[in-house]
Amino acid sequence: MVRIVNIREAVVPISSPIRNAYIDFSKMTASVVALVTDVVRDGSPVIGYGFNSNGRYAASGLLNERFLPRLREADPASLVSEAGDNLDPHKVWATLMTNEKPGGHGERSVAVGVIDMAVWDAVAKIAGVPLYRHLADTYGDGTIDESVFVYAAGGYYYPGKDDRQLQDEMRRYRDAGYEVVKMKIGGAPLDEDIRRIESVLEVVGEGRYLAVDANGRFDLETALGYAEALKPYGLFWYEEAGDPLDYALQAELGRVYPHPMATGENLFSHQDARNLARYGGMRPDRDWLQFDCALSYGLVEYLRMLDAIRAEGFEPRNCIPHGGHQLSLNIAAGLKLGGNESYPEVFAPFGGFADHVEVRAGRVGLPEAPGIGFEAKRALIDELQRATGTRPGG
Repeated sequence: MVRIVNIREAVVPISSPIRNAYIDFSKMTASVVALVTDVVRDGSPVIGYGFNSNGRYAASGLLNERFLPRLREADPASLVSEAGDNLDPHKVWATLMTNEKPGGHGERSVAVGVIDMAVWDAVAKIAGVPLYRHLADTYGDGTIDESVFVYAAGGYYYPGKDDRQLQDEMRRYRDAGYEVVKMKIGGAPLDEDIRRIESVLEVVGEGRYLAVDANGRFDLETALGYAEALKPYGLFWYEEAGDPLDYALQAELGRVYPHPMATGENLFSHQDARNLARYGGMRPDRDWLQFDCALSYGLVEYLRMLDAIRAEGFEPRNCIPHGGHQLSLNIAAGLKLGGNESYPEVFAPFGGFADHVEVRAGRVGLPEAPGIGFEAKRALIDELQRATGTRPGG
């Protein structure tokens, strides 16, 4: 029977001087977890790694006070598949959520998501397959998307950053193989943001290659004002205009803004996903849902989110997750989502893809590495091993 023999947790900085319309990232941190099993592959124990996406701070208090103790104290037989030859992510998730009341998701969902990522990484490594193939065979139709649409997220506000520097940034993304780029809005007056948008359009050529993100900054009046100003450009999407739980604002925006909208990265449960689909005025024929499994209780809950939105008329193809990490890339390929975010120049090394994988015409392939594929990204696996003290032979 497979056993978890050790769990290590650490906090790592992902700080940066950038800011969006709501926060700066000068003191941003992330939690990292290494889940060590007694399964041996190629002479070394199988270790699953997990971390949380950017935008939410490390959840070390919750991890060490509640969730990791529950996992350590659990009967090993309660965490494994019926055959006992692998961990069962759903059983692990149920153990983690023991004695947790409904609702009040908050940062709790981040802590569980960190552990859940490590569990799925270990499960696929024990099975000896990439996670995307495991997902396709277990929860999908047995086939995968051989490549995934990705867009380059950037365009942050930065001290001293002018329009020329913003244009140079977007040129780098286009030169790297991305077609669609994203920039921040809402951290400056409307006329200044419009000038910034037009400067980027000079680089990418057409509005369908540019998405904008307000990070939930606007009240209804401001959201509608921006919508009116953005209409002529025909943008790829207008993202998170208002507070993530203000479904009435989002619904009103959908009544007046004809082009694609996107939101959902700050919703952390399948109930919230269902409420957005029911009450947020999102339109399945054009809009995008951005739930991030690493922030929302992990992939176990993300599967429930997909079921919830299907019941409301949406499909996995409506989903392009926030976060820019390899877990979402595996989900996008294995469960056939609409794509994945990418951060080419920020939040390194946690964002990005395998070292040998290139972005071509706005799409990226996946490595054949077992698990999530962290080992195929040298800077990332080095950081995960260093932070958790799990270097081979160390």
